[in-house]
Amino acid sequence: MRRKTGHDYKSRNIYLITICTKGRAPWFGSLQNADNSHPIPWVLPSELGIRVISHWLNIAVEQPLINNVAFQLMPDHIHGILFITETLPRHLGHYISRFKAKCTKDFRDMSEYSETQSRTENLWESGFNDRILMGKGQLKDWANYLYDNPRRLWVKRHHPDLFTARRGIVISNTSITIMGNHFLLDYPCKVAVKCSRRMTEQDIELECNRYLSLAKNGAVLVSPCISKGEKSIMRRVFDNGYPEIIILDNGFRPMQKPAGRQFDACAQGRLLLVSQSEYNSRQRGITRKQCMSLNRLADEIMIYETTSRITPTC
Repeated sequence: MRRKTGHDYKSRNIYLITICTKGRAPWFGSLQNADNSHPIPWVLPSELGIRVISHWLNIAVEQPLINNVAFQLMPDHIHGILFITETLPRHLGHYISRFKAKCTKDFRDMSEYSETQSRTENLWESGFNDRILMGKGQLKDWANYLYDNPRRLWVKRHHPDLFTARRGIVISNTSITIMGNHFLLDYPCKVAVKCSRRMTEQDIELECNRYLSLAKNGAVLVSPCISKGEKSIMRRVFDNGYPEIIILDNGFRPMQKPAGRQFDACAQGRLLLVSQSEYNSRQRGITRKQCMSLNRLADEIMIYETTSRITPTC
């Protein structure tokens, strides 16, 4: 459960709500592949899933100050976007709790559960996770995320190695965690991207063209993307569809998966994310010492090979 400290959850805002089943049990339906009626993978709701959808839509009926903007049922969790149009008489959590209670009652009353189980089984994990709309374009991104969630799950199920954090990989006495196409780590031709913070726009453009040429000729670029120039180069290479290794300045959160276009890049085998530290929820910036450490790791990854092979020209 995540809450923003000091935030008034009665106030006018747009929220992205996520609620998971207990133990991530797939009570709500089954994932289906795309077919003639569905252009992308989709979730076929179970009887319980249909009731969950109905109860969610009923939140806005019972409390007209809450608008249901979008909803996505998944086998083991739900996502919903709610718009509080005016100050609520009660905390948002009150209405979420009522929704959860109604679903739990249906869950316990359903005939396929034994008498003992139906009285004791918990449907939901405690609480709920929320995100508050803060920036321009965020609502559209949220809606796209909800719509795309079944496809993402389909890809993860069929390519689990690409979306599982692998820990304990040792490079020059440094233990790292990786996620994505781990074969990029063993690629024979890797180039570390480094740019001074003092580079001009013209300098950055020249470097972009140089690194893009290397990528076109088979090099995998490696960078922590710290300076403006490094970010520009790695973005240009990514936009052109070439493989990259990106070093993160913080670790992987529990259950974290690549977001947005990075997700598809992982699925296509052209992205590897690397971290040399555990996730720190309190980290708000990056120090000079961390920058130096990340750049050293980029150099170590560049020369890292797990097997001997002929070095190509690139």
